[in-house]
Amino acid sequence: MSGDERYPELREHLLTHSVKRGEFTLKSGRTSTWFIDSKQTVCRPEAMVLVADAVLSVVPAEATAIGGLTMGADPVAFVTAGVAATRGRPLKAFSVRKEAKDHGAGGRIAGALDRGDKVVVTEDTVTRGTSLLEAAHAVRDAGAEVVLLVALVDRGGTVEAMAAEEGLEFRAILTAPDLGFPYEGA
Repeated sequence: MSGDERYPELREHLLTHSVKRGEFTLKSGRTSTWFIDSKQTVCRPEAMVLVADAVLSVVPAEATAIGGLTMGADPVAFVTAGVAATRGRPLKAFSVRKEAKDHGAGGRIAGALDRGDKVVVTEDTVTRGTSLLEAAHAVRDAGAEVVLLVALVDRGGTVEAMAAEEGLEFRAILTAPDLGFPYEGA
């Protein structure tokens, strides 16, 4: 079953509020005829539970924390952990800073992540997957175990293979084809 069949309301919300058509330069420097700002969905109240339900549907039972590289992962991780808590499913939430902080407690992790946690590393939208892998490395460096990489939208179609090379499982809630677009590639 494709993502557009499993998550029709979420798909429709993304198409209405997050997908933009035109000429865009991506983070990689390449151009595209479409862009997705998933935060326009994740951060709207009518979609927050849709996002959390979709992410929770793939979170392994043994997971104890969810987070990823700030800023893309933050709304997905925090809304998912919040909704999960209301359902008796405790998940800690955290952010991975882009650079280690040199004051206070220091380090790259902000929020609740403990050694030994079983972690879902998330992101709102991925094309190449480098942010997911960077966050996964920081989580491992902090002494936690990555049990899944999950993106709300996979626009590139190459993350699964790249994750597998590092022994990590990747799941996308929705893909570019689910939204009516071809994959952008790596």
